[in-house]
Amino acid sequence: MTNLVDSCGWLEYFADGTNSDFFAPAIEDTDNLIVPTICILEVFKRVLQQRTEVDALQAVALMQQGQIIDLDTSIALSAAKISYKIKLPLADSVILATAHTREAWIWTQDADLKGIGMVKYIRKS
Repeated sequence: MTNLVDSCGWLEYFADGTNSDFFAPAIEDTDNLIVPTICILEVFKRVLQQRTEVDALQAVALMQQGQIIDLDTSIALSAAKISYKIKLPLADSVILATAHTREAWIWTQDADLKGIGMVKYIRKS
């Protein structure tokens, strides 16, 4: 089973938040983990805002243990269609389109993705 952890899941895991145990199995199974570059962008930015650049780079280093999936034209066009059809925000659309290309489960606490196929959702505490 291939897994994709949404940016909010990574941040929850790094902060050792109340839902970190939910995300740990997917994050720690690096052989079956894909990481969209948009998640790297979002996580790096948030950690940089809250901590230091060194901390942000350490977070990215951990994320890079999974297989990095670049935002290419095919994923971008698929994300645009998804966003248009179901009114998802840009980053969520890219994450969903990326997951579709690899038949991956999305692990998230983002309510925008709740109820979409192949999504493992937990409510944010």
